[in-house]
Amino acid sequence: MKQIPNQSFWSLWNLSFGFFGVQIAYALQSANISRIFSTLGADPHSLSYFWILPPLMGIIVQPIIGVLSDKTWTRFGRRIPYLFVGALIAVAVMVLLPNAGSFGMAVSTAMMFGLIALMFLDTSINIAMQPFKMMVGDMVNEEQKTKAYSIQSFLCNAGSLVGFLFPFVLAWLEVSNTAKKGQVPDTVIYSFYGGAAILILCVLYTTIKVKEYPPSLYNEYHGVAEAQPTQKPEKADIITLLRKAPTTFWTVGLVQFFCWAAFMFMWTYTNGTVAANAFDAPTLLKGTAVVLDTTSEQYNNAGNWVGILFAVQAVGSVLWAVVIPQFKNRRFIYALSLVLGGIGFVSTFFIHDQYLLFVSFALIGCAWAAMLALPFTILTNSLKGGHMGTYLGLFNGTICLPQIVAASLGGLILHLFTTPGHLAPEVNMLVLAGLFLFVGAGAVFLIKEK
Repeated sequence: MKQIPNQSFWSLWNLSFGFFGVQIAYALQSANISRIFSTLGADPHSLSYFWILPPLMGIIVQPIIGVLSDKTWTRFGRRIPYLFVGALIAVAVMVLLPNAGSFGMAVSTAMMFGLIALMFLDTSINIAMQPFKMMVGDMVNEEQKTKAYSIQSFLCNAGSLVGFLFPFVLAWLEVSNTAKKGQVPDTVIYSFYGGAAILILCVLYTTIKVKEYPPSLYNEYHGVAEAQPTQKPEKADIITLLRKAPTTFWTVGLVQFFCWAAFMFMWTYTNGTVAANAFDAPTLLKGTAVVLDTTSEQYNNAGNWVGILFAVQAVGSVLWAVVIPQFKNRRFIYALSLVLGGIGFVSTFFIHDQYLLFVSFALIGCAWAAMLALPFTILTNSLKGGHMGTYLGLFNGTICLPQIVAASLGGLILHLFTTPGHLAPEVNMLVLAGLFLFVGAGAVFLIKEK
């Protein structure tokens, strides 16, 4: 089998640069979806249900993109056509989603519009995001994969940083940070507009700079035997591929379950936690339930501060991503990263100062860095043959499924923590996220690398 040659730093950089723009879109979604739907009128106990759609679309779309792109060869490449189409759809939806409350619709209609827009946004982000991971698997040798995924992790976190800071910076520039009841503030709306523009420019850059391997060369590099005229090409359905999947597929997937469930709780409940615990946002009665006043200045300042905290997480992740490749024992650094993240989550229960929360989210960033870089490095090193994209698409089920489970059960768990007549203690869900990361760290040692 012919060996994939080493590539320069800038070749690896160009391969993943579009991920910067895609991650801005993902960061805007992660930091603002709970804020948007709370503004539209959602109860804290139902917030997690709105988060079911993103991973549900991911678990459907990503394997399909993997299977289809494995079979696609065009003059523009193998994975890039899907990347470009996904980005175009994402740009259109990013213009619509934050305006869900601005079209004069009834509350229920506005929420339904927001849900449909969110579904299309996450579908398109998944279509655009998946090809970047596949291209590293296609075009980078085993020796450079940790470096390539670390670069991708850096760009991912840099994009997150921009997306998370957008509303805060616009508020600093005196863009309106409050709005009428049921409407999203201009700081959030214009952030989505800016993110859409950066996304399409970054994807265009990667589309122009990256030339994927033609079929014959790809087959040589990956040990795929070309079918003879008298032979039928190799085919395998998804069930067969899962049965033949390497053990690392399942053991890393177990770790992924606890990690991504934890981060689903973070995205869903950080906004309410920070508003109540660090900004003393006022409450009001909604029926018999006590909820935060989403029109208050404190609540919207907290919403922007969540972007700052997520940005701190991204910075911590960028710095930790530099540390990770220095450890030859991947299991040790993987487990250590998750333990640090778990400590960060649990500490939010005890911290009520908005600035001290920087420490918590910097530690959470360590877990995020490991989750972005190490699972795909470990998995792709165990994969051979012509089904790389399909396996990576299936592996993303280990990202989406735990999020679906966490989103489905989150409201029920929060009900267990809530005392009637009192505000729901959303911080308890972050503590639970920390416990999940501790369990995930233990599961790391089940992974056996060849």
